Amino acid sequence: MIVFENYFLDCLLRLAASFLCGMCLGIERKMHQRMVGMRTLILISTSTTLLCMLSVSIALNFGGGDPTRIAAAVVTGIGFLGGGAILRQGLNIRGLTSAAIIWTAAALGIACGAGCFFIAGVVLAISLLSLVLLERVEWRFFPAEKTKFLTIVYSGHEVDLARIQKDIAESGLVRHDLNMSEFIVKERIVLKFSVKAPGEFDVGVLARKLMQSGNLVRISISDD
Repeated sequence: MIVFENYFLDCLLRLAASFLCGMCLGIERKMHQRMVGMRTLILISTSTTLLCMLSVSIALNFGGGDPTRIAAAVVTGIGFLGGGAILRQGLNIRGLTSAAIIWTAAALGIACGAGCFFIAGVVLAISLLSLVLLERVEWRFFPAEKTKFLTIVYSGHEVDLARIQKDIAESGLVRHDLNMSEFIVKERIVLKFSVKAPGEFDVGVLARKLMQSGNLVRISISDD
């Protein structure tokens, strides 16, 4: 009876640990309004724990065998699930972090299933610190991360291009290249810049600066 009680307590401990790992990662994703949420990561973590426990149990109770076979299949299969979280949005790729978190949740589930609670806790702590603290570091030192198209239209045939580029740089945008065209009949000059933009960018502030470089007609910033 004591053996069975210890077995059930051990199973509950491993599943509870994987539940906690998935929940912590899921809360972080929900705080950032990402598509991979808490329930998804809890299911991934606890199900991989179950598969790992089953792999060990089958190897012990049914004539040996390789206890790593199911875990290896999990590692292979989780790649397809993570790949589904990666999306292309205009010029940008989204979902890479969510895909990595799916992979991490599966790894934590396997670690909990194998009873490696210490390393699971260390990896969970490292993951959360990376997601929360290092994001602030990235925003502090690398604020311009999203590639966008900046379109500026002036009326007339003359603009102060040097001043325009200076105003764009001072606004926080990182300029990559420029496509400039002039419409003689309509008396329009169209400037199209490929830029890296911060997550929070006020195009109105830039528009007021650009008004001093010529007769500004239109300004827009978009993903495509």
